[in-house]
Amino acid sequence: MTIKVGDRLPQAKFTVMTEEGPKAKTTDDIFKGKKVALFAVPGAYTGTCHKMHMPSVFQSAAAIKAKGIDTIAVVAVNDVFVMNAWKRDTDFNNEAIYLADGNAEFTKAAGLDFDGSGHGLGLRSKRYSMLVEDGVVKKFNLEANPGKVEVSGGDTLLGQL
Repeated sequence: MTIKVGDRLPQAKFTVMTEEGPKAKTTDDIFKGKKVALFAVPGAYTGTCHKMHMPSVFQSAAAIKAKGIDTIAVVAVNDVFVMNAWKRDTDFNNEAIYLADGNAEFTKAAGLDFDGSGHGLGLRSKRYSMLVEDGVVKKFNLEANPGKVEVSGGDTLLGQL
């Protein structure tokens, strides 16, 4: 079942890169007691994600944070090393935390996975954005087509704050 507005995020573990190396972070570590703008993409460095979705997030990042958002988070079904390199190549002002959901634990638990095997991608996350307050989904913008950024971009979420 797909998560919806009013639902609590599922408990899961992500991996983030720290100065000491990869470190596990739980859903509570990221979301508990915080207002988080969460952006999910099918894959780091993929065309739409890299050229359209992430630029929309970072063009709006300062304004999003000015609206009281504690954390901007980006999640993808990629390993922590890919996510760390992608952060380096997209988040020039260190405005977001990149969450590696390498085994799709969070993505599957939220009902937001899809099979991209037909395009050589394997299991992936659907493209969406969410406003999450203390672990509860307050706004949810799910793209009908994973190759488009029509409702999940930074500008859309900013307009909802």
